[in-house]
Amino acid sequence: MRRVLATVAAVVVLGTACSVTRAVAPERASIHLRPLVAGSKPLRVRPGQDPVVAVVQRVRPAVVNVTTNLLQNTGLGFEPGKGVGTGFVVRSDGVVVTNYHVVEGAQRITVITQGPDVQRYEARVIGGDASADLAVLKIPAQGLPTVALGHSSQLQLGQRVVAIGYALALAGGPTVTSGIVSALGRSITVPDENYRPEGRRTYPNVIQTDAAINPGNSGGPLVNLRGQVVGIDTAGAGAANAENIGFAIAMDAARSTIEDALANPEGPVAFLGVTSQDVTQGLAYQFNLPVHQGAYVDDVAPSGPAEDAGIKGGDVIVAFDGKTVDGSESLGSLIRSHRPGDTATVKVVHADGSSETYTVTLGVNPLP
Repeated sequence: MRRVLATVAAVVVLGTACSVTRAVAPERASIHLRPLVAGSKPLRVRPGQDPVVAVVQRVRPAVVNVTTNLLQNTGLGFEPGKGVGTGFVVRSDGVVVTNYHVVEGAQRITVITQGPDVQRYEARVIGGDASADLAVLKIPAQGLPTVALGHSSQLQLGQRVVAIGYALALAGGPTVTSGIVSALGRSITVPDENYRPEGRRTYPNVIQTDAAINPGNSGGPLVNLRGQVVGIDTAGAGAANAENIGFAIAMDAARSTIEDALANPEGPVAFLGVTSQDVTQGLAYQFNLPVHQGAYVDDVAPSGPAEDAGIKGGDVIVAFDGKTVDGSESLGSLIRSHRPGDTATVKVVHADGSSETYTVTLGVNPLP
């Protein structure tokens, strides 16, 4: 199982010295069998009604809060952390679109829906494209309000747009900002030393807007005055360098990825919630381990199945459901041979040489 790193939260515009921050807040069968989205008819504005108010009333119920549990690399080790971003529902049975960097490295993903009866769901990734900073999630829900997807190719400079998202992880519902389309076809580069060997990602053809996009807005919708999502908010300029410069992924570039995820969703994968490495002779000597074979637990996912059962960092997993574990790879294979919701026994050896067997209820791997 791979080691989990924290998400980097800074980007730089190509060709300039202007820095921009990723808008993620710390808290750290056939697709034609069912419509992709509902509500695709143009939004009707009542006489005298502010069009921005009409847009918010149409779209806001389908905007969701996306929170993650992850392990942050502090330089001195890995510590539990949280991230907060935004998403929007594109199909009423719980298909949600957000940015990939909102969920990257997550060990648990939670989606919180709107309305007087707030609901929390455990989510999993069913598709997306890391290079396009796009992730498609699935939650176990029915009858959710949805957005309509528009065409970013029809945008014009100066056209009014609205951004909706959980800016700064403020308590309560999402924040609404409005502005215009400031530029089209921009390219931005995102430094990402943790996940990319080249140390950066480049996103071509993004929309620039002066609608305020702040940390926490990531993955939220950029909407035209017809109530259609034309972009996915992803980054904003740092206040020290510029004001009112934000960026969104063009919807036309994202549409095929969303449709692919719906047509070929990845099945749910069982999840124990540990990061581990092989017990080698050197590792056994370094940590004075009482065994010379197994999967050494570096850390456990906060509130994950392993932690709930009592497994801790520093334990060595030597057996899973009665089968010998000789390293991380064999542990991963044994976990994947089960389904989410299955119970399994996990035998561990503690640092003091004592052993214990736990019964664990496996969860859903958010990033299979």
